[in-house]
Parts: sequence; structure tokens; C-alpha cells
Amino acid sequence: MPKCNLIIDSCCDLPPELVDRDGVYLLKFPYIMDGEPLDDDLFRTRTAADFYGAMREGAEPSTSQVSIPALTEAFEAAAASGVPTVYLCFSSGLSGSYDAAVLVRDQVAAAHPDAELYVVDTHLASIAEGLLVYEALEQRAKGLTAEEMVRWAEEARYFVNEKFMVEDLDALRRGGRIPGSVAVAGAALDVKPLLVIAADGTLSLSGVARGRKKGLRALVDFYAKHAAPAGSAQCVLVGHADAPKDAARLKDLLLKENDSILVLECNIGPVIGSHVGPGMVAAVFWGGDKRDELSVADRIARKVKGVS
Repeated sequence: MPKCNLIIDSCCDLPPELVDRDGVYLLKFPYIMDGEPLDDDLFRTRTAADFYGAMREGAEPSTSQVSIPALTEAFEAAAASGVPTVYLCFSSGLSGSYDAAVLVRDQVAAAHPDAELYVVDTHLASIAEGLLVYEALEQRAKGLTAEEMVRWAEEARYFVNEKFMVEDLDALRRGGRIPGSVAVAGAALDVKPLLVIAADGTLSLSGVARGRKKGLRALVDFYAKHAAPAGSAQCVLVGHADAPKDAARLKDLLLKENDSILVLECNIGPVIGSHVGPGMVAAVFWGGDKRDELSVADRIARKVKGVS
């Protein structure tokens, strides 16, 4: 029997069949589409084509963080289970859900002093968060305790490497995830923006590509440069926002680069999709330590703060 249970959230964008396991509780992020409040259930009740088709026709869905009642229900269920539980939470750099989760965890823990409840800020989003969750499920099956899971996740999150291409930056601008000036510049240049998730869990524009074919090539080149050494077990997640042809092309290119990898295709869910828009394509894999990519000034700042 596993020594710990997990709480995960729908922003991991994994296929539902991978997360439907005993001892795994899924928190569903809410969103609003055409005035209707909905839950991100990993496309169980609507298709990706339906969601992104509506966006292409002008729908502008909005999102919010997980509600306090939903968090309370999750932690109360964890306390009642009697099994130590870890919540692998969507990045605090993109949502206030982590702070809310810590607050609720503390309240529930105070009422159930014998319960072991933990919250980890993954500093990740979408299938980057998904890769961490995917491996956490494997580590859980291998017998990690809750405390060990926390320590593992707090280190492993820095070795999840990702890059993604979006059609444009307008949806990210509307959601406040990037400055408006950056979105305007991207539109003026008529390029496909390429983004990564920084070590602190925020989005960072890493470059541009002239056309989708060159954008896909840039994702493969990023993998070739940053992937874990050859010979190590490697699962690569390919995510897309209703762009199946591009996802298939990216998968083929990755397998030509390394035919020993396992490629897992994922749909980008409605909450993340609300911010990246239709056509987003991503590649995520285990690779180098993101902290090594920090600027000199940022490294000094982290040292001053006592952050490793």
C-alpha cells in the first residue's frame, strides 16, 4: 500500500486515465465560458475541439483560483483518510491558489492535529506540472513517504524543462500573464512566440520563430540541448491546444532526435487553454537544473535571501 496520498489539480493537463487512481484527489480549477460557470475536468464532459472551436469564434473564457470550499473539502477528505497527503500545487507564480491552499491546510491541520498534510508549490504549470505529477505517481508507487515526497518534489521541480509555442500572445496578455507591451511587439513582428517557465514559476518569453514549422524545430532543438543524458529513462510530454497535426509532427521530430523516449500526448485543458489560446504546442522533459539558468544578479539575490 502507498505510504502517502496525493492531491493534484486540473492544471496538470494530464489525461484523466492517468490520474484516476486510489488515493489521488483531483482539484478542478473553475472557469467561465459564455457566462456559464464550469469546472476543468480534464475534458471529461466536453471535447478540446469544442472548447477551442468556441475560442476561435470569439469566446473569451475567464478563470479563477480554486475556491476555499473546494480546498477545504480536499483537505478534510485527506485528514479523514488517515493517510499522510501531499498537494502538488499549480505554480504560485501564476495563481494565488498556493497561498489559499496553505491557509486552508493550516486550518484543517489545526482541527485535526494528528493529520499529516503538506502543500508543495511546484513552480510549474500545464504539462510541465503534469510531468512532475506523472513521476510523483511513480515515486508514490515505489514507496515514498509524504515527507520524502515533499523533499523529492521540491528538488525535482527544478529539473522539469519545458518550452512552448503559442499562436500569439493576446490571450496571455488578457489574463495578465505577460505585459501588454510584449504582446503588442509580438503581434507587430508577426512571429510565433516561444515561452518557458522560469525557476520561480513565472512565464518568460525565450524567443520567437517565423512560422510554426520553425517553432516546432525550436522545441526539438531545446530538447536536444537540455534533455537528461542519453541512456537515462526519459518520458517526454507533448501538449497541444487543439493542434493535433502539429503535435504529431513534434512527436515525430522528437523520436528522430531520440528513438528511445516515450512520448505521451496531452490535451491542454480549458483553464490553461484560456490563457494560451488555440494552437499552443509544448514539449516537456527531464533535463538540466533551471537554477543554473539564473542571471548573476538573480543568483546573488537568492543567496542574500538564503535560498539554495
